[in-house]
Amino acid sequence: MIVPDISQTAVAVADHYDELDPIYRRVWGEHVHHGLWETGRETPGEAVEALVDTVGDRLGLLPGEACIDIGCGYGSTARRLAVRRRVRVTGFTLSAEQARYAAEHRVAGVDIQVRDWLDNGLAEASADAAWALESSEHMVDKPRFFAEAHRVLAPGGRFVICAWLAETGASGWKVCHLLEPICREGRLPSLGTREEYEAMAAAVGFTITGYEDVSRRVWRTWPICAGRLLKALLVDRETRRLAVGARSRNSFLSIPRMILAYRTGAMRYGIFTLTKGGADGPVWSEAPA
Repeated sequence: MIVPDISQTAVAVADHYDELDPIYRRVWGEHVHHGLWETGRETPGEAVEALVDTVGDRLGLLPGEACIDIGCGYGSTARRLAVRRRVRVTGFTLSAEQARYAAEHRVAGVDIQVRDWLDNGLAEASADAAWALESSEHMVDKPRFFAEAHRVLAPGGRFVICAWLAETGASGWKVCHLLEPICREGRLPSLGTREEYEAMAAAVGFTITGYEDVSRRVWRTWPICAGRLLKALLVDRETRRLAVGARSRNSFLSIPRMILAYRTGAMRYGIFTLTKGGADGPVWSEAPA
């Protein structure tokens, strides 16, 4: 597990997203996660929705099921799956600004809460499915992240995690100059490998029914974000003011680091499919991309 040289807390994560909220929405839009390109011809908007739909497919969502969105951001994934799959979703975010945006774009069947997933207050075995779309990276206690998901899911419940991962056996210079600074600048308390995630999942009782490395299909997210940020800084005075004055302004350095980390293989992007209780289900597995 790669740990930054400056400790990151849930409070720091919340402050990061609250402070940079206007810039995040300008650069990322309302989906604060990677896009998934199937053909390479998709627009960025189509690509981010493709990743959401992939999560829904992996979960095999059925109408009426109770679902959990762990680290829901602006609630866009929850809204899309609630409407298209006719499920009920409870979302958790640390950011009051993200929850405010979600409240302004409310849809039936979606409840967004400002609360730490590690202290979620949900009843045991109360959900049918859960997903964590690029939020596990921000968890201070990753074993507990898995343990809480296992506790909250009913027997046979499904869990999909889309995660930034460190290359297994990453060399010293990749850790020193790419992965550790990405953790520090991006407010990631730690960054794990595929093997570490699978070990933590298995330790609390999950069965791993699928894993797919989609690094080659998501990496172009970062050049797009770099272009959007550069354009915003050039043409918008308010964005420049916020970026220069922000306490979290060093997080922008992570964009070129992420581009290089994907190019060198130091950063991987994996989709895990887990089940509680060893229930049979579809298996997805693919060699590293």
